[in-house]
Amino acid sequence: MIQPLTVSGEVVQRILELSADLQIKRRATTKYSLEFHDYSVAIAAYGKVLEAPTTAQPEEENCAALGMIGGLRTVLEPRPAF
Repeated sequence: MIQPLTVSGEVVQRILELSADLQIKRRATTKYSLEFHDYSVAIAAYGKVLEAPTTAQPEEENCAALGMIGGLRTVLEPRPAF
């Protein structure tokens, strides 16, 4: 069962959607145009805006694979010799 998103999770999801939309529009423009620059600045701003809601979330919500990463750390630790 999928857990409902928290408010901060919904904010993060919406910012990522907006950023992805701008990245698609930016690819359709020429590289050295003013429009390309404006899109790049807006995408960078979305990245900075993402800092606030992601730091407000608990560490477990930030990365769904956190348990797996923690599991990998334990595998990489040297095993005691018998």
